[in-house]
Amino acid sequence: MAYYNTEPSYTHSSQPRVGILLINLGTPDKPTTPALRRYLKQFLSDRRVVEIPRAIWWLILNGIILNTRPSKSAEKYAQIWTKDGSPLLVHTQKQAKLLQGYFSTRIASPYAVEFGMRYGSNSIASALEKLRAQNCDRILVFPLYPQYAASSSATAMDAVWEVLQHRRNVPAIRSIKHYHDHPAYIAALAQSVREYWVENGQPDKLIMSFHGVPRYTLNKGDPYHCECRKTGRLLAEALGLENSQYMICFQSRFGRAEWLKPYLAATLEELGKQKLKRVDVICPGFSSDCLETLEEIAIEGKASFISKGGSEFHYIPALNERESWIDAMCDIALENLQGWVSREWDTEIAKKEIELSSLRAKALGAKN
Repeated sequence: MAYYNTEPSYTHSSQPRVGILLINLGTPDKPTTPALRRYLKQFLSDRRVVEIPRAIWWLILNGIILNTRPSKSAEKYAQIWTKDGSPLLVHTQKQAKLLQGYFSTRIASPYAVEFGMRYGSNSIASALEKLRAQNCDRILVFPLYPQYAASSSATAMDAVWEVLQHRRNVPAIRSIKHYHDHPAYIAALAQSVREYWVENGQPDKLIMSFHGVPRYTLNKGDPYHCECRKTGRLLAEALGLENSQYMICFQSRFGRAEWLKPYLAATLEELGKQKLKRVDVICPGFSSDCLETLEEIAIEGKASFISKGGSEFHYIPALNERESWIDAMCDIALENLQGWVSREWDTEIAKKEIELSSLRAKALGAKN
C-alpha cells in the first residue's frame, strides 16, 4: 500500500479557496449499546484522553469498561436523542451552515466551511477531503473548545496531521488554540444569561460548570484549569456578579484519580442540603448542547439538587445557534484568517489572473 494517498491532478485553471474546519468531539451514531461500544473504544483509546500506561489501560478498557459502560451510556443518550439525531451533531451541523452564510457578509474571497468530529462518524478525515474537493489550499482549524486542553484541542490537531501526513500536496494550516477570554465569546455568554434571566428571573447562585480533567494534567503544565477560571471570572464581571453569587465547578469525573475541584456533583448536593432556593447552571466550555449538558446537568444535576433539599434548578442552554455566538465565531475566525481572505476580492480580476496563469503554464508545456 502506498504511503501517500492519490492526489487529484494539479491544474492551473482552478481558483483556490480558504477552508474553515470546525472540529467537535463527536457522538455515537445511535443510542444503542453496539454504537456506544464503537464510539467509546475509539474515544478512550486516545493517548491524550487517557494517560494510563497502555498495557494496563488496554486490560481495563477491554476487560471491564467496554463490557459495562456502553449499555449505561446508551440509556443516557436515549434520553436526549432527537428525531434528527444526536444534539451535538445537529447543533454542529447548523453552526457550520450558519457560519458559511455569515462569512458571505464579511468577506468576498472564495472560502468553504466544513465540520469534522474527532471521534465517530463525520470524521475529520472526511471533512478534510471535502475541503480538498473544493480546492482549499489554506485551512484554518477551529476546534470548538473555548478552553485549551491536551485531551480536547490538542488531540483534534493530532487528527488533522494524521490525515495530512499521507498527503503529497499539504495545504497551509493555521489553528485556533483557544478563545476562552475572547471579548466576543464572553459577550455571547453574558447575553445568553441575561436573556434567560429576563424570562425566568435570577437565581440565588449561578454555577459555571466546566468539563473536568485529572488534576495531574494541571501539575504537568496543561493550562485548561487556569483558562476555565479566567472564563468564569470574565463572565461574572460581564454580568456584574459578586463573588458570593457564582461558583466555578468541574463535572464528568471518571475513575478514582483526583480531578479538578470543586466537583459539581458534590457541590449541588451540598447546596441542596443548605436548602438553597434556586441554582442556575451554565456550561461555558460547551459550544453545543450534548450528553454532558442535557443529561448530566439538566437531568442528573437537577435530580441531585432537588433530592437533597434544593427548591428550583435551571440549566441555561449552550450557545448553540445563537446569533451572537455565530457572529462571535466569525470574529474569532477572521482574526486568524488575516492575509488569507479579503473584503475587496474582485471575481473578474481573479478570473483573468487564473486564465493568464493557465496560458503561461501551457506555453511551458503544462497540460492543464
